[in-house]
Amino acid sequence: MFQPNLFEAHHHLLAEMSLKSSDSDPLNLGRLRDEDFETRSGAETMENPLSGEDQAVILEDPTNPTRPKRKRYHRHTQRQIQELESFYKENPHPDDKQRKELSRELGLEPLQIKFWFQNKRTQMKAQHERHENSILKAENEKLRTDNLRYREALANTSCPSCGGPAALGEMSFDEQQLRIENVRLKDEIDRISAIASKYVGKPLANFPNNLGAAHLTPRGHELGLGGFSGQAGYMGENYGGGFVLIRPMTMPTEADKPIIVELAVAAMEELIRLARGGEPLWILGENSSEMLNEDEYFRTFPRGIGPRPLGFKSEASRESAVVIMNHINLVELLMDVNQWSSAFCGIVSRAMTIEVLSTGVAGNYNGALQVMTAEFQVPSPLVTSRENYFVRYCKQHCDGTWVVVDVSLDNLSGNPTLRSRRRPSGCLIQELPNGYSKVTWVEHVEVDDRGMHCIYRQLVDSGLGFGAKRWVATLDRQCERFASAMASNMPAGDSSVITSVEGRKSMMKLAERMVLSFCSGVGASTAHAWTTLSPMGTGPDNVRVMTRKSVDDPGRPAGIVLSAATSFWLPIPPKRVFDFLRNENSRNEWDILSNGGQVEEMAHIANGRDPGNSVSLLRVNNANSSQSNMLILQESCTDTVGSYVVYAPVDLMAMNVVLNGGDPDYVALLPSGFAILPDGPDVGVGCIQDIGSGGSLLTVAFQILVDTVPSAKLSLGSVATVNTLINSTVERIKASLSCDNP
Repeated sequence: MFQPNLFEAHHHLLAEMSLKSSDSDPLNLGRLRDEDFETRSGAETMENPLSGEDQAVILEDPTNPTRPKRKRYHRHTQRQIQELESFYKENPHPDDKQRKELSRELGLEPLQIKFWFQNKRTQMKAQHERHENSILKAENEKLRTDNLRYREALANTSCPSCGGPAALGEMSFDEQQLRIENVRLKDEIDRISAIASKYVGKPLANFPNNLGAAHLTPRGHELGLGGFSGQAGYMGENYGGGFVLIRPMTMPTEADKPIIVELAVAAMEELIRLARGGEPLWILGENSSEMLNEDEYFRTFPRGIGPRPLGFKSEASRESAVVIMNHINLVELLMDVNQWSSAFCGIVSRAMTIEVLSTGVAGNYNGALQVMTAEFQVPSPLVTSRENYFVRYCKQHCDGTWVVVDVSLDNLSGNPTLRSRRRPSGCLIQELPNGYSKVTWVEHVEVDDRGMHCIYRQLVDSGLGFGAKRWVATLDRQCERFASAMASNMPAGDSSVITSVEGRKSMMKLAERMVLSFCSGVGASTAHAWTTLSPMGTGPDNVRVMTRKSVDDPGRPAGIVLSAATSFWLPIPPKRVFDFLRNENSRNEWDILSNGGQVEEMAHIANGRDPGNSVSLLRVNNANSSQSNMLILQESCTDTVGSYVVYAPVDLMAMNVVLNGGDPDYVALLPSGFAILPDGPDVGVGCIQDIGSGGSLLTVAFQILVDTVPSAKLSLGSVATVNTLINSTVERIKASLSCDNP
């Protein structure tokens, strides 16, 4: 559905601003030309591939024409091979122009270059096939072993009526499998129940002293996760152009698993006592906020996961709220890593389940145990993300309360570079009438955050950056969004309201992907290679840029995407900044791409109690532009600790399909936008919508398609133009809000 003329409109508008550089179209937002793509025929594959490291030249013997032809081989030099190998890594299919350029640089004929790449591709294909064959052989051997094990198990099964041996012919295959699974589940329940009865109400004995050297050494076990072809033991994320390696992570061994279970059971008991306890465990701090009494904590829980590491500081907070979601759906949201990371995308920049140790019993997550890894962020490139390797344990208690707890597995990770760890953290979920639930959240982490930018110090130290208040506020807002997506009764009389249920779902799904893409790319994740640019004039001094390659991603235009972000302080309350940025009537005051045109709202979906929580479809009407009807998809959302305004240009025909209930996954998006946070606890004590005395921390982020060829090189002109764009936007916002430069 992606139509390139939409991104051409952005380029045209930027051109009118005289933001051109010496490079050709540095902000070409999607112009596709026929000559950008090579049309291949069968001639290339039919030619004789006589190249490689040796190039054969066929000669005839003039003294004996009847003798067979003999070959003279030309061996490439080491430098030629290295250059060819290096180019192959970037582009295994060079076009004619690139082959000619290589031939001039290396002193070879273009045909030799062509044959070398043919043979190299054939060689790599053969290696890939051999690798796949070895995997298939291993799988076949595993299936054979499993088959023998199942036969032995079936031979020992008993008749359900008499208890005697059962003949195989008397049972169906499904019944045989159910019996085997039933025996496994019973053993698992007995094992966990025995451990729970031993440790409930007691500190975790012999931990971490019982972790021997074998548990502290890195292990190279493969993750075995579908779709990942990177180095074993690493987690990664696919950005279209390949996986970004994050950190080496190891699978827990069989010797680790009993220790993990014991730690999870003890963490569950600790979390319940933290969530329900009062003084002296929790005491009143500044602004009447709760603080954890650390002396009392270590007296109550003397063992836990050990003493605090040197240089780390403790952050502990507790928050409660009633949310519009039943307890079953809440538990599923927390235990499904995809739902969890999507719902909390402003906090969780990436997450992965390493291994499921237990799936739970009785068809739900009661007793589920998962080893996970995740990164937690504040939406700004100035705050370092926090990476954790932990176990998540879910259990239903006798009073009907569900508890989900996390606790770090630092001593099992084999990664000494982790700079934060989670002491028992998580939530208690109590069922309420009419589909509501009461959630009590506890966050207790230890972190080394000495590299944090000073303007975010007060926010993070107050607990509004990573604390329980932010988790609960985000959950409350997302529950309202889910309820809005399922609503069937629409207000009558408003022509801009989307009344089609399928159209609402498709548009909200598209907006959800847009916000998720924005949040995953705005923070200081370990997967991001940010580069700091030099300040321009009175603009911010911390503009960061990075590039991504997009290939075969249906939700993102193909090519080189340049991301730029900056964060700065404003002496304006967050409520005022949020209302200014989300209002379509004030958009032409800061949005350079609207070029002074009038912006009108064509359609909107309310997705929360606050009028600022909505998804809108905007149209830019500009009489001075050749593109008079540019569409913008925008989602604005706010809660008690933060606000977002995220938007992306969209194609008119694609949006018509979405509004009619069509699949939104193939609509290409490059989201940009703003993240607005209070500058400290003074604003966060009440509601962010109430104008307070504090200021705002504003993050501005753009994504621009600078070249439609993924293998192209980024030009300095493109970087300079994006730097100008983001600085101009910052200056316009400050001028419109009557801010003096801080």
